[in-house]
Amino acid sequence: MTKPQPKVPASDQTLRILLLLARSRGPLPASVIAAQLGIPRSTTYHLLATLLEHDFVMHLPEERRYGLGIAAVELSSAYGRQEPLARLGRPLVATLVERLGMSGHLAVPLGRDVLYIIEERYPGTPSLVTDVNVRLPMPATASGRAILSQLPKAQARALFPNAESFVSAHTREYPITKYSELRSVLDETVTRGYAVERGSITEGISSVAASVVDHRGWPIAAVAVTFADRDHGTDEYPRLAAEVIETAATLSARIHGRTPAAQPVTD
Repeated sequence: MTKPQPKVPASDQTLRILLLLARSRGPLPASVIAAQLGIPRSTTYHLLATLLEHDFVMHLPEERRYGLGIAAVELSSAYGRQEPLARLGRPLVATLVERLGMSGHLAVPLGRDVLYIIEERYPGTPSLVTDVNVRLPMPATASGRAILSQLPKAQARALFPNAESFVSAHTREYPITKYSELRSVLDETVTRGYAVERGSITEGISSVAASVVDHRGWPIAAVAVTFADRDHGTDEYPRLAAEVIETAATLSARIHGRTPAAQPVTD
């Protein structure tokens, strides 16, 4: 009988820190991390410094808190790039596309970008840059805005700490250049109940999106539909959003997530 291998204390403690941060609704002080996990405070600071060096955690110096970093976010989104989420989401997106007569997609967060894992084109609709395995910056897309709007404000702020974090080669002209502008867009998204993007990626093309959440209520993906402005005015957005929200909620439930609470759909 093979004897179980002994735990490596540092590895065990590091994984426990990452799991705690992943399950928390926002960044935590090092003292809280140490207390909740029963790890000496000095050891906690040492492990956090190592994780910070490799971008698995980020530090908010003004708040003296730590949260998940870019590398951890990219690891978490790997689940969405694998078969389960795509397999569960594909028939739902296909039904949405057929019902509305416009193209639809499912995207997951990847660092500061969204990665498209499902793309369903409706016949005769405009050509789009979004396609499977295409990456676009989160603040420029309806899908990205839907995901970011559901994150704790401190977590969203940490993803975009400076002007350089808004620089991207993926778009012709980045529509948002500083966090205050992004925060305004995200607050409007929360109030409205769904995300909107108008011409940020392609002139004359707009999108409406809603987030998909896991069992913790954490956003792990977004469902969106895209259409030509000439075919659908802003007065139609609430109707389109209601369909997108319903699809996102159904997918959330199918991945054993928590169905998002009903939100008002307003102009």
